[in-house]
Amino acid sequence: MADLFSREPNPPLAQLMRPSQLDEVIGQTHLLGPGQPLRVAFESGKPHSMVLWGPPGVGKTTLARLMAQLFDCEFIALSAVFAGVKDIRAAMEQAQQVLDTHARQTLLFVDEIHRFNKSQQDALLPFVESGLVIFVGATTENPGFEVNRALLSRAQVHVLKPIEDEDLRLLATRALNRLAMPELLDGDALDWLVGQADGDARRLLNQLEIVVQASNAGGAALDQAAVARLLSTSRRAFDKGGDQFYDQISALHKSVRGSDPDAALYWLARMLDGGADARYLARRIIRMAWEDIGLADPRAIDLAHQAADAYDRLGSPEGELALGQAVIYLAVAAKSNAGYRAFGQARDFVAQDRSRAVPLHLRNAPTALAKTLGHAKGYRYAHDDPNGFIAQQSYLPDDMDAPNWYQPVNRGLEIKIADKLAQLKELKANPPDDAEPL
Repeated sequence: MADLFSREPNPPLAQLMRPSQLDEVIGQTHLLGPGQPLRVAFESGKPHSMVLWGPPGVGKTTLARLMAQLFDCEFIALSAVFAGVKDIRAAMEQAQQVLDTHARQTLLFVDEIHRFNKSQQDALLPFVESGLVIFVGATTENPGFEVNRALLSRAQVHVLKPIEDEDLRLLATRALNRLAMPELLDGDALDWLVGQADGDARRLLNQLEIVVQASNAGGAALDQAAVARLLSTSRRAFDKGGDQFYDQISALHKSVRGSDPDAALYWLARMLDGGADARYLARRIIRMAWEDIGLADPRAIDLAHQAADAYDRLGSPEGELALGQAVIYLAVAAKSNAGYRAFGQARDFVAQDRSRAVPLHLRNAPTALAKTLGHAKGYRYAHDDPNGFIAQQSYLPDDMDAPNWYQPVNRGLEIKIADKLAQLKELKANPPDDAEPL
């Protein structure tokens, strides 16, 4: 009688479809094509330690297993989610035993290497350095931020890309042929399934498996509507707080700065669809207004704040319309970073400069002692002048030349601001005849 508690689970379709040789790998031609880095490494028979960086379902684990197979290495896999220094030491002891007993090198695969802290990553260093193991780390996060510099210096970083739709379609066709169900889906249904996968081969195979299990084998080919009914809707690939998050907010900001309202709407919709916090997006939209539009169109600043307030009142999805219209306005508004640059220059100057004294005429004089010391002496009230401007009065420290940080651009309201500054400069250079001397 079979032991129910020792039966092997049925492997998922994604596991069954894992390539057993290099030519079966789907995608990543920039790494595996003729003359490309990983192809050269495989063909030379000289493995090297590496970090595989890419989104989920693009073949990081597959490549590590293939490498161990083709180089005849012992394969040890650790998940940084669960493993610690104790597990690393145990793996190294196993690797040493394999080397001593079978004269085989070990490939150590660490999935989600970014989840290891510094001490855990440091624990790998002597063994990678000695060559006891070929280290292959997999991460969805930027290794430049998440992996220790010492470990990165001993490993080549290879960037994996989302799987192209054409390759995903080929993978789905292979899977259906393997399951002896090549006619299960019509063309539109297959295309829809590929689109839902969003570059993730594992997601494609998992969803295909659900469709296969729920379908009536031998019936008519399933159309898109039938497949959609069998699958719950899912969001596009998005990592809140990861590289995709910051890449997309960067694309949104640059689309606004580049005056492309359609692109700005696209990236806003992408982030909302992916589950980004709309309040975070509202704050970033306000920042865009101040940084890239500024005084060229102050109405954009008001509108950005109003859109954030509208979202707070309405919530999702109604409040998202306010954010959408705000990015449209910001995209088409006159652009200026003059205020942004001027403030940055002022902060940089102050950070590096000494503490200059406030001129006596600008100091407060709330007490008799302060007046005795000369505070506020000689200060002229600008509103008493017919022009509202005291041409001969300086507002900078006495030993500081005018830095001219703020340089208005020739766009929007800043055209008028530039004209105003030019008039004031002329008054300074040529004070009116009736101006009282300071």
